[in-house]
Amino acid sequence: MVPVIDQSLNFQLKIVAFEDLVAWRKTLRAERKRLVVTNGCFDLLHVGHITYLEAARNQGDALLVGVNSDVAVRALKGPKRPLNNEQDRAAIVAALHCVDAVCIFSDLRATGFLSVAEPDIYVKGGDYTLETLDQAERSAVESGGGRIAIIPFVAGRSTTSLVEKISALSLPSLDC
Repeated sequence: MVPVIDQSLNFQLKIVAFEDLVAWRKTLRAERKRLVVTNGCFDLLHVGHITYLEAARNQGDALLVGVNSDVAVRALKGPKRPLNNEQDRAAIVAALHCVDAVCIFSDLRATGFLSVAEPDIYVKGGDYTLETLDQAERSAVESGGGRIAIIPFVAGRSTTSLVEKISALSLPSLDC
């Protein structure tokens, strides 16, 4: 007996190349699905990310996650980041049940990504307000007819705090 492969469980199929994003979005529009979009580095996945992504997905019918490229993460977080490369970060996020698609984008800001994705709802974490959100990103969403939703921030849960905890560990020497 040949096993049946459930394609919906193949996370690799959920990674959409930037150049394919217009066609992917067109398909969703034809299906009349409300697209929720969010973005970030997602360097070390933690419960704050999971809580945030699940809450974002619950805002609409499909969740697209934009993942910052390695170059963008270095510019945003410093020369020692990212800890995981962009393909690995995209794959890990794509493997989450609440995520429908992932797209890596190379710009420092998400403005171009948002212009192409045309979200119905753009979700940001509670560490942002409409006033502190990058105004070009806000304009890209609102000019396309989308709205912005702010989801409460999960306090004490961040990749930066995890990196600090790991760095503070006193590891034994591996000298032989």
